[in-house]
Amino acid sequence: MGLIEIPIPKTIARTLKLHAGPQQRQQGRVLKKLLKKARYTEFGQTYHFDEILLHKHPEKMFQQHVPVFDYDSIYSEWWHRTLDGIPDVCWPGKIEFFALSSGTSGSASKYIPITNDLMRGNRIVMIKQMLTLRNYENIPVRSIRKGWLMLGGSTDLQKGPGYYSGDLSGITAKKVPFWFTPFYKPGKKIARTKDWNTKLDEVVEQAPHWDIGFVVGVPAWIQMCMEMIIDRYHLKNIHEIWPNLAFYVHGGVAFNPYKKGFEKLLGKPLTYIETYLASEGFIAYQDRQNGKGMKLSTNEHIFLEFVPFNNQNFDPEGNIKANAQALLLDEVEEEKDYAILLSTSAGAWRYLIGDTVRFTDKKRSEIIITGRTKHFLSLVGEHLSVDNMNKAIQLAGQQMNISIPEFTVAGIPYESFFAHHWYVACDDAVDAEKLRVAIDNNLKDLNDDYAVERRSALKEVLLTVLSEKNFMEFMQQKGKLGGQHKFPRVMKGKMLEEWQQFITSATI
Repeated sequence: MGLIEIPIPKTIARTLKLHAGPQQRQQGRVLKKLLKKARYTEFGQTYHFDEILLHKHPEKMFQQHVPVFDYDSIYSEWWHRTLDGIPDVCWPGKIEFFALSSGTSGSASKYIPITNDLMRGNRIVMIKQMLTLRNYENIPVRSIRKGWLMLGGSTDLQKGPGYYSGDLSGITAKKVPFWFTPFYKPGKKIARTKDWNTKLDEVVEQAPHWDIGFVVGVPAWIQMCMEMIIDRYHLKNIHEIWPNLAFYVHGGVAFNPYKKGFEKLLGKPLTYIETYLASEGFIAYQDRQNGKGMKLSTNEHIFLEFVPFNNQNFDPEGNIKANAQALLLDEVEEEKDYAILLSTSAGAWRYLIGDTVRFTDKKRSEIIITGRTKHFLSLVGEHLSVDNMNKAIQLAGQQMNISIPEFTVAGIPYESFFAHHWYVACDDAVDAEKLRVAIDNNLKDLNDDYAVERRSALKEVLLTVLSEKNFMEFMQQKGKLGGQHKFPRVMKGKMLEEWQQFITSATI
């Protein structure tokens, strides 16, 4: 019996039926559901959720009454009290689980509340995504019946005073529903392993005993795992050990920079399925074959707002300004970048998650992730987004027939002006100067502002070629190896200083 054929619990099956009406109407219902559930919390009482619910236009009233929060502000004003075990702060009941953030831009961990309501909403969205596979053409149905290898954080969570904390993927794996257990790999024993290298060794050891149809995880770690299996068993490709492997479910970072190196490990093509699952909730997923974007989850457990990512709403450091303009779903435009605000069934309210997205199809509510509000470069007005960087790297890799699985960029002073310093991972033979020129030229084609500034204050582009091992070792040094951790595409501040020191010591 395959996953799609399993009888789904009736409570979830009822929820899977989409409400009729436009997606903004769905969003209105979601907001009302969230407000009703949280109206007797301290947050709900402070911001008069009862009055908002009675208003003719609750979405607009909600925006007027409730301020925008980033992590620091909502934690200092509200969430820190939930860590002390105080119930009914931003969401009914006591918060028993917290997801530790996986970002590498700062040293301190962020504690994101996780509730049963949030996890239930995430599971419903996951099931909806799985059901969309019925609409794909020429998919190997037999692979849907096989195992799912999900490489994430440890399910052996940290015990706090009245709560547990850990990687979201570890919390998710710990709470795997009973109907999914037969498909879940590496299984609960290996999933509890905290040390990432030990976990990979155990996965490699068990690999011949599994029949895997899906792999799920961050590209860098999935690729590393497959390379270890191929090396251990002297294989030509991963399909020699997992002939039914047909799907790769990925998210968190753009896959294109990894694709060339990833596909060297395959014996046949995979179907790639992109997801947008953050610690704050399951935000979007790819619901059609060869789609350009991911469909927003508009009808479950998240209310969405969109702040135009421009100088009027954000300062040069990527911090949101007071009185920033926030739009509803039906007010956005295609091909413009927006920062996302989330209100969720875990007590996040008008919360700036830090990602930027662009609508590729407004009618279908399809988006792509274009970067982070603080992971962009605009030293002199070049407005270089992570999306620009990813595309430039992808094109350079194709032009020079090389694989560049990791990279990061820093803006630095140069003479009396400025420069960008690229650090790229490439284990292929490569002419660094040709690669530098290729990336620079690609960015000029992709970004008009960049092209203009390269003729003025952005005087130089520097490039250092490193091994992929260097990038992994830095992540390990920072305690961010494996799970949902990703290498930052833009280096700034203290992180940049630590990276430069690490590179200097690694190359001596």
